Amino acid sequence: MSVSGIASSACAAHGMRQAAMQPAFPDLEGKHPCFSTTAEGHAKAARLHLPVSPLCNIACAFCRRDFNRVEQRPGVAARLLKSQEAVEVVERALRLIPNLTVVGIAGPGDPLASDHAIETFAEIHARWPHLTLCVSTNGLQLPARIGDLHAAGVVTLTVTVNAVDPEIQAKITPKLAWERKRLDGIEAARRLIDSQLTGIARAAELGFTIKINTVLIPTINDHHIGQVAETVAAAGARMINVIPLIPEHQLAHLKEPTFIERHKARADAARHLKVFTHCQRCRADAAGVPGLSDYTADLYGDDLQTEPTFSHG
Repeated sequence: MSVSGIASSACAAHGMRQAAMQPAFPDLEGKHPCFSTTAEGHAKAARLHLPVSPLCNIACAFCRRDFNRVEQRPGVAARLLKSQEAVEVVERALRLIPNLTVVGIAGPGDPLASDHAIETFAEIHARWPHLTLCVSTNGLQLPARIGDLHAAGVVTLTVTVNAVDPEIQAKITPKLAWERKRLDGIEAARRLIDSQLTGIARAAELGFTIKINTVLIPTINDHHIGQVAETVAAAGARMINVIPLIPEHQLAHLKEPTFIERHKARADAARHLKVFTHCQRCRADAAGVPGLSDYTADLYGDDLQTEPTFSHG
């Protein structure tokens, strides 16, 4: 290669590194920890998760939801809150956490499988319109509920998309509840993927800021992350968070992805979307700056009784 060719390649590589360092969402950088690309932005703002959603409409092979105070992972909370209780928690949190900017709902079930999350968002938005409202969903009911989320003041959206190939998705989510019926296997997978992509496209049309969560599962979807990123990017997503599998439930026999496997999957995704790399795999009742501060015990105390009312539909 000539000297000029080497220089040109070096400049191109430098340009790619500079682009990777730019915030994905400048308006949210430092204001939403889960949509901030840089470590500095991630560490500035606190978020509050409200565990108001009791039901889930899909059954993922890796998902084991629970009520406890010790596990630090999605699908876990100390208890469920009613909408009014959640509003009171926000009021306390605003006094306790000076850098609180985001209120999100991410479980313990799926926020769109019942009305609890949307009702809670609407009440919070009416009282504190300056807060950024955020929802994390599996996307099965997203096309039907995206208008309700928009009306309730939600502006940031995370959709968990683990595959866009029904053969792969069927291994990850073998069954779901759809219109009062149980769907299994490929039929369930096709239904979920279609709802997710349709919902993402409609959310983009309404101006939502959209991030994708993808669980990296060795031997199942580890070769498929690039295709997921390309497909959801075409639908309207702008960021992806590749989350290493926590080996549990029906996938307890698998190993957590290695550093090299995580790096390769994120590199595959980065060809199509900005990649979020600061995920702490938060609880459904998390409060504070992810990985830096935790106000959960201060907000919820030790006198609350657990309410194990999970359901798959």
